[in-house]
Amino acid sequence: MLMRTEPYRELDRLTQQVFGTFGTLARPSAMPMDAWKDGHEFVVEMDLPGVDPASIDLDVERNVLTVKAERKPLQEREFVASERPRGLFSRQLILGDTLDIDNVKAGYDAGVLTLRIPVAEKAKPRKIQIRQASEHTSQRQLVDA
Repeated sequence: MLMRTEPYRELDRLTQQVFGTFGTLARPSAMPMDAWKDGHEFVVEMDLPGVDPASIDLDVERNVLTVKAERKPLQEREFVASERPRGLFSRQLILGDTLDIDNVKAGYDAGVLTLRIPVAEKAKPRKIQIRQASEHTSQRQLVDA
């Protein structure tokens, strides 16, 4: 199971729209994401347009996946409009115990970071074979009854 951990995200977004960001005092911006289950893995896509792939940092600690990235500010430009967020981006996901955190795969293409998180072998559904009792066992049960 995959859970996101940003209870105040909408409040932060509204605050940034109304007041803007205040340089280094602002919290890191969140990155929009989609997540879904595809067979025996979870797929997470996060939008990070214009981010240098070398600035993306992924860490997993105690089932918490942290994604950090940076879109560097453009220096020496006099903007007519500046609506695209710059600076640090950060996002945390809580990964359930049923996910295999040792085999997370990540790729970055066309401004989208894609994470593939496999379901752990122990959590995958499996069939349990039912053995039929032999005739000898069945006869013993009749005698004991």
